[in-house]
Amino acid sequence: MASFWNRLMGTGAALPDEKKSISQQSLFAMIGGAEANWSEQDIASLTNQGYARNPVVYRCVRMLAEASMRIPLVVRENGKTLNRHPVLDLLARPNPRQSGGDMLESVFSNLHTAGNAYLEAVIVEGEVKGLYTLRPDRMNVVSGKDGWPVAYDYTAGGKTVRLSQKTLPVPKVLHLKLFHPLDDHYGLAPLQAARFSLDTHNAAAKWNKALLDNGARPSGALVYSGGSGNLTKAQ
Repeated sequence: MASFWNRLMGTGAALPDEKKSISQQSLFAMIGGAEANWSEQDIASLTNQGYARNPVVYRCVRMLAEASMRIPLVVRENGKTLNRHPVLDLLARPNPRQSGGDMLESVFSNLHTAGNAYLEAVIVEGEVKGLYTLRPDRMNVVSGKDGWPVAYDYTAGGKTVRLSQKTLPVPKVLHLKLFHPLDDHYGLAPLQAARFSLDTHNAAAKWNKALLDNGARPSGALVYSGGSGNLTKAQ
């Protein structure tokens, strides 16, 4: 303590300055990474980072989809509710692989993860005999000269099939979408709006897991040899 006070008052012999050096590369490593890395905005990336890896997103989408499939479907004609109708039969069993509830669940799940949902109509002899849900990440809108959709391209297994909208009695594809203020053809997925919050939540979970794997030990520490314990004027 006496040496410290002597130095503070300007008395006593001065110790030689201790020089520190650090390479530019090391300094860059210490201060680098200022910009955040965000997930891509395509459907596959958002679905993988959100629905498939985040329990909050998964639970929200499941709750909305399961609630929608419980809504009773009603057919009315001339103000009268019908208990029997071809539309009811179609919606009860839209295709051999899905029940009506399963189809609605997939439709609403697609809406909330991708902002878009697609139903393909199976038309036989002028009548709709089946409905199939199509994956939004495989669909592309084909615009006509007036800018409105005239067909949809469905790509799977390296092959693309064009689904025309000029079929009768109804268009081949029913496109359901959420509102998007800047896009005429595709809906805005809720996961797009929540992308920054989603990435932050996932990054925090990864950091916590890495900390636990490391036994809660810090990844590094700055160690300084105190020497005599005296500070120089430069220090």
